[in-house]
Amino acid sequence: MIRLRQVKKMYGNFAAVHGLDLHIRRGELFGLLGPNGAGKTTTMRMIAGIVAPSGGTVEVGGIDIFREPMRAKAMLGFIPDRPFVYDKLTGAEFLRFNAGLYGQEGPKVESLIDELLDLFELSRWKDELTESYSHGMRQKLIISGAFVHRPEVIVVDEPMVGLDPKSARLLKILFRRFVERGGTVLMSTHTLEIVEGFCDRVGIIRQGELAACGTMDELRQDAASAGAGLEELFLRLTGEHVEPDLDAIIG
Repeated sequence: MIRLRQVKKMYGNFAAVHGLDLHIRRGELFGLLGPNGAGKTTTMRMIAGIVAPSGGTVEVGGIDIFREPMRAKAMLGFIPDRPFVYDKLTGAEFLRFNAGLYGQEGPKVESLIDELLDLFELSRWKDELTESYSHGMRQKLIISGAFVHRPEVIVVDEPMVGLDPKSARLLKILFRRFVERGGTVLMSTHTLEIVEGFCDRVGIIRQGELAACGTMDELRQDAASAGAGLEELFLRLTGEHVEPDLDAIIG
């Protein structure tokens, strides 16, 4: 459903992403991990069609997102790590605006808007300007906006940031139900516990390249670490060593 072939992204002489090959299948919940500066966010933005690659191809549903952006983006919902909303729109207006970008309007859209607002307990704020929304409420509205045009693919960067435990649990259920019905979710996060217990497969990026990809069992095999948790696997596969000398700090 999502396929990257030899994708590169250069910023001057710096290669943020270098020769990345990745295939995420339909009906899969895929976790993308990597240290800070490894190229995760750049990769997510290229898949979402926000940043153009310097080389290679990015396809969503078999469609090149930069050759046919309208067709590809109609299949995709993007949830960024920072919830940006238009302060002078109400919650309902914001979702209506999102649906309108994809040419969708009418009673079915209005019904779905009501269902999404109810799901995330935003119904009583439906006609309030979003400038009065808390960070968590804005995050839930952004999530709703990604689903309002009924996409086939969801790309989400740090999905749980700002959500209370109940809403985070609800989002997990929503994502799992979405992939069970044939959707695809690509999730990037630093919260390893979420990925370990939730994702079908995991990809680990290091210095703009794919260091490892597979199920938890496959990652353990790659790292020769039977029974290891994702934190240990992540540190081994990325070459990140955590052995600081703290004596000068804590005495």
